[in-house]
Amino acid sequence: MNTSTIDLQSYRDHLGRFLAEILPPGWLGMGALEPEEREQFLIDWRRILVENRMMGLTWPREYGGGGLGIAEQSIMLEEFVRAGVPALPHKNDSFGFNLLGPTLLHWGTETQKQFFLSQTISGEMRWAQGYSEPDAGSDLFNLRTKGTVDGDTLVLNGQKTWQTAGLTANWLLCLVRTDPTAERSHGLSFVLVPVDAPGVEIRGIRNMVGITEFAEVFFNDAVVPIDNVVGGVGNGAKVALTLLGYERGVSGVASALSFEIMLERLTELIRHHGRGTDRDMRLRLASIRVDVHALRCVAEKVLGSAVRGEELGAESSVVKTLTAEYDQVITDLAMDVLGMEALAPSGPGAIESLKPQPRGLDPTSSASWVEDYLNSRARTIYGGSSEMQRNTIGEQILGLPREPRPARAVG
Repeated sequence: MNTSTIDLQSYRDHLGRFLAEILPPGWLGMGALEPEEREQFLIDWRRILVENRMMGLTWPREYGGGGLGIAEQSIMLEEFVRAGVPALPHKNDSFGFNLLGPTLLHWGTETQKQFFLSQTISGEMRWAQGYSEPDAGSDLFNLRTKGTVDGDTLVLNGQKTWQTAGLTANWLLCLVRTDPTAERSHGLSFVLVPVDAPGVEIRGIRNMVGITEFAEVFFNDAVVPIDNVVGGVGNGAKVALTLLGYERGVSGVASALSFEIMLERLTELIRHHGRGTDRDMRLRLASIRVDVHALRCVAEKVLGSAVRGEELGAESSVVKTLTAEYDQVITDLAMDVLGMEALAPSGPGAIESLKPQPRGLDPTSSASWVEDYLNSRARTIYGGSSEMQRNTIGEQILGLPREPRPARAVG
């Protein structure tokens, strides 16, 4: 469907008809499915999205994408959240479509676009992000993993950690230091690494929810082609900042809607426990509702900038900070409602670990709320801690003086 000649409401109506035709009668949302049903649904659903060019919706059609705009993408994400279906069915899809794809379209060569984008859409390439290191988490530009240029190859040595979905990825998008004498953001390169390359080792990390969701990656003289560097050797900081803008900004409106659904779920939990007339509960709920509205307003501003073709900048840090801290506030309240029940949780567990649960999940399930609570503790750390986000907001939006940074030790 070519939306270049129709208005956005027509596209929203088109999506409504598409969902009504594809989803089974009586559909309540993916959260209502049993684990085995959900696993098969996700496989089938991803195939349907690929067939309808809804994976990579904004990517050019010559690379297998949908050729539509950011506004249409935002509408699709909203309607999918409302229907309780994922826009990115596989656990590695978010890295390929939210991060790598837009960055590659901005910085990649034609050969890189042709090679990587179509295989990301098909699912042959499954991505994870290799940014954080044991001594350089939120301080991204303090990383030490080395990439030594050797003819037409890059030799990698070092360690990355906290790779979400790292065990199911077969490619990593990494930031490495190709000039060890340069300070901080200088001398970095953005490189795409196949995990089956000799010298690449991946180990799982078990989180406090009891799931081996994260991974750590070790590079021991791992060799990759220099053609896998995106944006040129030494230009990695600019490429990385482009990626972070996409990571934190594009899906903000749909994220706000998902948090509204999370608030509905919390409201049902409060009613179930007979706390609906509790004055303190009502005041806290009202405060959360204000937070959700604020998040939507900021997300719409960022979306408007993106639709106008403006570069996504520091405003995306506001979205990241609001969503991370909102998640903790709402799950704190859920724990207060559950009380002692949280010590012996029951019911179906959480489906999503890094974002709100989809429609259909039992809102009274204490197991899902406890998992949400535990996972939310990390939200103000991963993807750039809230402290680092506030630095960005203060310096780049409010114009405050830069915080002094210590010099990086060379060697």
